[in-house]
Amino acid sequence: MTAPAVLRTAQQVSSGALRWLHGCYENGLGRFPEDATIDLADPNNVYKPLGEAALATGLLLREGVGGAEDSRIARRVLDLCWAELREGDLLYERQLRYPLMTDPLEVYVHFARAGYRHRVLEGLLESLAGLRAVQAMELLPNRRLAVANARRVVGLARQPDWSALAAATWLGATPEPWMIDWLTAYDVTHTVFHLTDWGARPDGLPAPMRDYLGDWLPAWLDIWQEIGQWDLVGELLVVAACIGEPDAGASGWQALAAAQRADGLVPRDTDPITDDPEQLLTDHGHTAVVTVVAATTTLARALGGASVAA
Repeated sequence: MTAPAVLRTAQQVSSGALRWLHGCYENGLGRFPEDATIDLADPNNVYKPLGEAALATGLLLREGVGGAEDSRIARRVLDLCWAELREGDLLYERQLRYPLMTDPLEVYVHFARAGYRHRVLEGLLESLAGLRAVQAMELLPNRRLAVANARRVVGLARQPDWSALAAATWLGATPEPWMIDWLTAYDVTHTVFHLTDWGARPDGLPAPMRDYLGDWLPAWLDIWQEIGQWDLVGELLVVAACIGEPDAGASGWQALAAAQRADGLVPRDTDPITDDPEQLLTDHGHTAVVTVVAATTTLARALGGASVAA
C-alpha cells in the first residue's frame, strides 16, 4: 500500500501544476498566431504542447482521482486546447495534406480519450492505415508504440504485434543499466507509457521488462534527482506508478514539492527561470504536464481509479 504521505504530496504538487497550466492558457498563452496554417513552421512551440496539455487533463478525467475543482479545471483546459485545434479540423486538414505524418493521430488521441471526437479524421486515419506506404514508415521503436497505442485508444482497426514492438525497444533488450543516458531514459519512459496506456493496462508491459525496471528504476531516479532534472524525474515517477511501485518514487515527490514555486510552476531543471510568461510556458509547460500525469497514475494505481481497459 502506498504511503499516505506520498499520495498527499503527489496530489498537492499536481494540483498546483494544473492550476499554473490553466492560468497560462486562460491568459492567452500557448495559442496559435492568427496567421498559423497547417504547415506549422514550429510544431513544438504550440501544437505539440496543446496535445500534451490534453494528455494530462484527459488522463485526470479518465482516472477520476481528482477533486471537483481539479476536474473542472481539467475540462476547461481541454476545451481551450480543442478550440485552438478548431475542434479537430486542423488535425484533419494536416493529415489530409501530409498523409505520412503521424502527429495528427498522436495529438488527436489525447482528445479522443476524453470524448472529443472528429469522425471524418478517424475515417481518414482508417483508410490510410491500410496503405503499404504508411505501414513502412521508419519510426523509432517507442514512436511505433505511440502510434499503435493511439490507434488502439481511438478504436481503429489493424492492431500490431505488441510483443514484437516491445522487443524492438531499448527497454525490450533489458540492457546494461549503467549505459542509460538522458535521451534513452526518455525513450524508456515512453515505451512504458504506450505499452500500458499510461497505467490503464499494466499487464501490457512484459514481465522481464517490469522486473528490470523494478531493479533499476530507483537508481535512475536517484541519479536524475541528484542533478535536478525535474522533468525526467517526473517521467520516471509515471513509470513507477505504471509498474505498480509508486513508493519507489517517494523521494522524487519530495524533491518536486521542494522545487515547485508558490504559483505552481514545477521547473524543468535547475537552470535560471525567465520572467517572460510565454517563455515560462515554453520551458516548463511539459514539466507541468508530466507532474499531473505522474500524480494521476500514482493515485489511480493506489486508489483504484476509474480507468477501464478497452
